[in-house]
Amino acid sequence: MDKQKIQNLIKGIIEKTGVTVIDIAVTPDGAESVWFSVEVNEPHFFIGHDGEALYALNHLIRRMLEVGTDPKEYDKDAASLNILIDINGFQKKRVENIRAVAHMMGERARYFKSSIEVDPMSAFERRIVHEFLSNAKDLKTESTGMGPSRRVVIKYVGGV
Repeated sequence: MDKQKIQNLIKGIIEKTGVTVIDIAVTPDGAESVWFSVEVNEPHFFIGHDGEALYALNHLIRRMLEVGTDPKEYDKDAASLNILIDINGFQKKRVENIRAVAHMMGERARYFKSSIEVDPMSAFERRIVHEFLSNAKDLKTESTGMGPSRRVVIKYVGGV
């Protein structure tokens, strides 16, 4: 998928809301993810209410890239590409906070040699915890619960 095309799509959607886009920077984040860091003049439209509008923007852009202009033309490459749009660093700070919580809870599981439940999180946030702790040999993560009460359990499995 052409990154310039994605940048133009993001800019066009944001500017239709009346918010001016100052800059869009593209940052690869690992093999599967591409971050689009967008600077806007009025970020509160997207990051107010815990970033609900920003999450909606991410979902909308992903779906538009998958389907394109014609729903019959589903793009498998766009569907597998993990795109993350960040407005004025909001997502980056949130990801850093979630990683800090994952690290702290992982250390707690090691110290007490038991399972630790993290507070309920969205699927995006749970994925960050799973990815962050995936290289830990003595910890295992799994999601439990249903709907809005779904959470990550960090289990101590021993041995290092």
